[in-house]
Amino acid sequence: MSNWDKPGVDQPELVQSWSSVMPTVLNPADEARVWADEGDADALRVHIQAAGHTGYSFDFKVTYQDAREVNVELVDVQQGVTHIDERTEIVQNLVDDYVRHIHECAQTLKSVTNV
Repeated sequence: MSNWDKPGVDQPELVQSWSSVMPTVLNPADEARVWADEGDADALRVHIQAAGHTGYSFDFKVTYQDAREVNVELVDVQQGVTHIDERTEIVQNLVDDYVRHIHECAQTLKSVTNV
């Protein structure tokens, strides 16, 4: 990625912005945590704890393709402390929903990243 394509803010500022906006695009009872990907300056890590009694949690890597577009990669799904098969229908539906929310967060922040 060339420098002119990168978001117009540094990674710590992205983390702060994502941390404040991500909860506003999720379902009210879901919880999210955002941090910098230490191995990739163009990426963030997003952990989402699903609401309810399922105990599902999801880890995503969010990489900026340019100042407005992100690529979202599912890294891990757990139920409690157990890693589970992400190919089940219920988990896939949740993953698809959370990927949409992550893209929605990126779109909300384009005024911050597209400077």
